[in-house]
Amino acid sequence: MASVAQSSEMPIAVHPDRPRLRKRPFKALHHFRELLKDKEDTEQVFWIFEALPRQSFRDDALRFGTSEQGRAIYAREPYLPAILDDHERLRAMPEGSVAHAYCDFMEKEGLTAAGLVAEGEKMGKPRYDDLIQWYGNRNRDTHDLLHVLTGYGRDGLGEQCVLAFTYGQDPSLAHLFIAYAGGMNMKKVTGTKAPIFRAINEAKRHGKAGPRIWEMPITDLLAEPLDAARARLGIGTPSHYHEAHRILREEGRDPYDILGRNAAQDGAEAAQPA
Repeated sequence: MASVAQSSEMPIAVHPDRPRLRKRPFKALHHFRELLKDKEDTEQVFWIFEALPRQSFRDDALRFGTSEQGRAIYAREPYLPAILDDHERLRAMPEGSVAHAYCDFMEKEGLTAAGLVAEGEKMGKPRYDDLIQWYGNRNRDTHDLLHVLTGYGRDGLGEQCVLAFTYGQDPSLAHLFIAYAGGMNMKKVTGTKAPIFRAINEAKRHGKAGPRIWEMPITDLLAEPLDAARARLGIGTPSHYHEAHRILREEGRDPYDILGRNAAQDGAEAAQPA
């Protein structure tokens, strides 16, 4: 078993032991049902992505990893979590920068880039020291940065929108499956009139409008003013997402607990004998 490359030496293109993944839709559905039980169970997301692999992902990884741009980025950023979790360094960047917004978001939510890595490692799958691993890691490690750049929160709809945005940049069936299946579940359970699917579709369009974030030098992106970065990347205002939040509140729903699970859990805990 090989570990994720963290040296400045470029890894091999494809590790000889790396298998080719095949689509397993029923397995994806099983793990989606598990995810519905707890949206914080990020491990289920990784299983869904393994069950619904994008066939062109390997080609994209090799294209980018062997390009001049990819080699230059690897030399500077062999392992993004080490950069993203160094908040002292990020806070030294200018006020109003992507870096400051990222630190604010991660600290408020109690998240770390290393924590996302740990969730993926719960699968117990081998990791291969090759360009495909590195490219896939960058896709994974920039997920929370996408929340900051797009303006979508970590509420249920916000997560679906970030996945739809990612689909716009990386047309993976897994992104689309989780985004729309999650949206359908929200509609089914709540009967809300909020524009759930319009918000998801808008996020997908915003993602398609700009370059792939994980193929960019993230260190440079972090130093940019947040508004300027959004404009450069073609990331528009998430209007339907904000409208959905407004309607949910009018309906007496908490957008950050749209299915009412926190309230139900609190009630169940309060009912327990002391």
